[in-house]
Amino acid sequence: MRVILTGGGTGGHIYPALALARYIKKVNPGTEILFVGASGGMEEKIIPESGFRLKTLPVKGLPRRLNLHLFKAFYMLGRSSALAREIIAEFQPDFVVGTGGYAAAPIILAALLKRKKVIIHEQNIIPGVTNRFVAPCVYKVCLSFEASQKYFLKRSNLCITGNPRASEVGHVEKKTARQILNMDHNLPFLLAVGGSRGAARLNQSMVEFLLRASGNKNIQVLYITGEKYYEEILARLKASKILEFYGGRLLVRPYQQEMSLALAAADLVITRAGATTLAEITALGLPAIIIPSPNVVHNHQLVNARELSRRGAAVTIEEENLNGKVLQEEVYALLQDPSRLGQMQENCKKLGYPQAAENIYKLMLL
Repeated sequence: MRVILTGGGTGGHIYPALALARYIKKVNPGTEILFVGASGGMEEKIIPESGFRLKTLPVKGLPRRLNLHLFKAFYMLGRSSALAREIIAEFQPDFVVGTGGYAAAPIILAALLKRKKVIIHEQNIIPGVTNRFVAPCVYKVCLSFEASQKYFLKRSNLCITGNPRASEVGHVEKKTARQILNMDHNLPFLLAVGGSRGAARLNQSMVEFLLRASGNKNIQVLYITGEKYYEEILARLKASKILEFYGGRLLVRPYQQEMSLALAAADLVITRAGATTLAEITALGLPAIIIPSPNVVHNHQLVNARELSRRGAAVTIEEENLNGKVLQEEVYALLQDPSRLGQMQENCKKLGYPQAAENIYKLMLL
């Protein structure tokens, strides 16, 4: 089998594609896989480092208003479309799988013109522009949430598969994870993470929370600041003696190389509502306090977060309402109520698809 995986621009499009690629190679090592992304995108670093072949197109996202950049974007789209047709003709894929983003559009359209089977995957509840546009024409539309179905006019090709990223967590037991992280096996463990780049308001609130909670010796925290904010946050924690108060019960890191380890160890997570994160926590059944980013298209993180809250799997705090006091109240309310935490865990698991990569691969075998 020969498969092209396309999508990029953000990790939310790249990592699901990578998870699917790894699963396919695991169960069918002879499969030929080619990634196609955008020149200058994150994929140029991530994909080759993961051991897969990558070709890039000079495609750019379309500006949302009329200006010179719009004309340049259309010109680059034309060039990318021509190159995409060449890639399809040369590679001759059995399937093209698109995971969203402007990087996916040229190769998907070229594949459709050549009558190749195309599968698209949508990570968020509100579908992206590319996926909405091509959905009626493709072989299968794979969804991460049942709630996405209402956004598509054609229903016959919709499949609820989950996000392939969910298939890459859950392989580490909590006891083992805590041992590796050198954390107490008996104390409640809070994981706080605002994404690889961090989040200013979340970081500010976490510092306030840690100061307010410093007298509580029945909690341990892994706090991932994001590389941009790490030095600043560390200096503030040292200046306020917070690190001394917590001792070994507080780990502060710019990033966590193996996020599945941190998630496996946690009892509760404070996080954004990115699609990859939600796929991971639902696969694990990990209760969450979610602070959706307001700086995303269509405010889709808020929609994602509210779906988990509606289903009793998480608590949503909008960023404008966030501070250290609110965070402390929510964390304490949950950690001091094992029954509620257990119910959230059960509800969260009901939303998870730990076999997501397998679900998509099976569509290729029909």
